Amino acid sequence: MESGSVAIVDDLDLPAALLDPAVSVDTVVQRFPHLEAEFDGLLNGAGDDREGEVRRAALVSKLLLNVFGTGSGNVTAGQLARWQSDAGWFERSLGCTPGSLRGRAAAAGAGAPSAGGRPAGGPGDAGSPGGASPGGAPAGGGTGPDGGGTGVGTGPGTGFDVDLAPVLAAIEADLVSRMRLREVLADPALAKQLTPSMSLIEQLLRDKDNLDGVALANAKALIRRFVDEVAEVLRTQVAQASTGTIDRSIPPKRVYRNLDINRTIWKNLPNWDPAEERLYVDRLYYKQTAKRITPARLIVVVDQSGSMVDAMVNCTILASIFAGLPKVDVHLIAYDTRALDLTPWVHDPFEVLLRTQLGGGTDGTVALDLARPKIADPRNTVVVWISDFYEWKEQAVFDGMAAIHRSGARFIPVGSVSSGGQQSVNPWFRQRFKDQGTPVLSGRIKKLVTELKNFLAF
Repeated sequence: MESGSVAIVDDLDLPAALLDPAVSVDTVVQRFPHLEAEFDGLLNGAGDDREGEVRRAALVSKLLLNVFGTGSGNVTAGQLARWQSDAGWFERSLGCTPGSLRGRAAAAGAGAPSAGGRPAGGPGDAGSPGGASPGGAPAGGGTGPDGGGTGVGTGPGTGFDVDLAPVLAAIEADLVSRMRLREVLADPALAKQLTPSMSLIEQLLRDKDNLDGVALANAKALIRRFVDEVAEVLRTQVAQASTGTIDRSIPPKRVYRNLDINRTIWKNLPNWDPAEERLYVDRLYYKQTAKRITPARLIVVVDQSGSMVDAMVNCTILASIFAGLPKVDVHLIAYDTRALDLTPWVHDPFEVLLRTQLGGGTDGTVALDLARPKIADPRNTVVVWISDFYEWKEQAVFDGMAAIHRSGARFIPVGSVSSGGQQSVNPWFRQRFKDQGTPVLSGRIKKLVTELKNFLAF
């Protein structure tokens, strides 16, 4: 059956990712933008399109698989965020605004299910405002964003005969209740036993808006511990990277620590007195220690979508380390579908991470709008762009990056900055970066540190 399903979606020219519950609808649409229009309103009246029936069924199965196949066991904040996103696509397929069904169910305070499987007195009861009429059609003004009806999913062509608002709300509540991390954070003794890791930090960053009091304080302490540990490692890697060359045009500073003993003796050997066995020194020679340091601007642009949390944490800390070095002007920009200039907090990675909002789509054009004005002197500017480069507007984003490269600024595309170097980069971008002469850098952070040190020459 699995191979048969793969063959069907292949014949329909659909991606095999539709069959994988681990792949979110967001990811599918991000990588195959033409499917967005098909998901919109997918369940809001099928009509008589018999030829597209199998294609519709394949897309519907993806929505049902991701929204209703929640399984059991503990749930991470990332899994919750992904489900909420998939549920939003499911609501869009019904012609509703994402979150509107769950929001209506919460506002209605649905009671216990009645014999008909619908919450008694809830928003889907016949005769209630916006509920289903005895004939099954939605009463009121429909189910879309402008309609007043709340009896969603009862109209002809949808294939559903129950009100889905309380169903989705119940699934979401169940997922939240399975997030045991919050209970651990609320207990200081248990929270101290947690070992900070990238996966734990990801959960804390995703769930930070839902924490308060003791749980929030413990979450911040864990993030701070992890940031400090990673910063220590990266600081060592920065210190070990190659240094710049000596600037011979600058006269040496005439202080004792710069005194070149060997050269002083060699140059004054003609003054040796054999009778007294004494060397008379009439000139001292000093070592030149000044290094050629050109004031440089480092612009770090980080994709903060859900798949890039590892990069977000590492690059935030790395940017703060470079910001502490002399004559390096560091700017930090994070983006998904919106861009955020985090430069005022670049010296404190902890504060930066608390201001990020992981998840969402990817639109690099908004980041380009923030980055371009910062390139005042292209020859002394390096732009590091960390992303998987699965963009909504591929050509527009690449054109903007190519313009930065042509201006004379150093442009470094990076697939990721994880400790293991794993990266998944859009093949379309990878090939174009290679043709441009700016190939995607390996994800290992040591390589990025070396590249930056060589450019900044300190």
